[in-house]
Amino acid sequence: MSAAGGPPATTQQHAVAWLRHAIVTGALRPGDRIGQDDVAERIGVSLIPVREALRVLEGEGQVTYVARRGYFVAELRIADLREIYGLREQLERRAVLHALPGFDAITVARLEEAAAACEAAAASGDVARELEHNRRFHFTLIDAADQPHTIRVLRGLWDATEAYRALYYNLPEERQAADDAHRRILAAVRARDGERLVAELDAHRARALATLARILPDD
Repeated sequence: MSAAGGPPATTQQHAVAWLRHAIVTGALRPGDRIGQDDVAERIGVSLIPVREALRVLEGEGQVTYVARRGYFVAELRIADLREIYGLREQLERRAVLHALPGFDAITVARLEEAAAACEAAAASGDVARELEHNRRFHFTLIDAADQPHTIRVLRGLWDATEAYRALYYNLPEERQAADDAHRRILAAVRARDGERLVAELDAHRARALATLARILPDD
């Protein structure tokens, strides 16, 4: 599945989507070696798009390349997440404050639908679907800013940390906390309260960071 929800347009995109899903769901775990021949056979493509996909994921920080050994799923480190979330804090504040005055009823309805879809996925324990709808919720906020360069950087930061979010959303209590956070974010949007919206996004991020800091190595 593509980021927009439709079928991938190329075999490379298909391979990227398959590998991302495998990492998010834990089929490929941090430190695992990625067998390129095995991936190509399982998804029915040649080696070339698999190699191209791995280079894309390497650029995002999701996999690492070791000379003469191949590609491995990146290890998760809380120090990396702190750095990325610090960047997100600055860029998301800029984006949502720019976007909020232009929010209309259609945008709010899209946010509500994405939040409801997150709740449904959380209730069923479908972490991959929850991640998909969570991303849709947050990028409905951000995309409305009409700031393509900021949004492009934010997409890269999100891509680099999807495996961290999968770990977070595998905790039932955190799935509920995320749903509650989305409701508070929606309330701030409906009130057209920019500072409250930023504060709720910051709190949402901070809870995830604090939870993962208790799980991940800090080296």
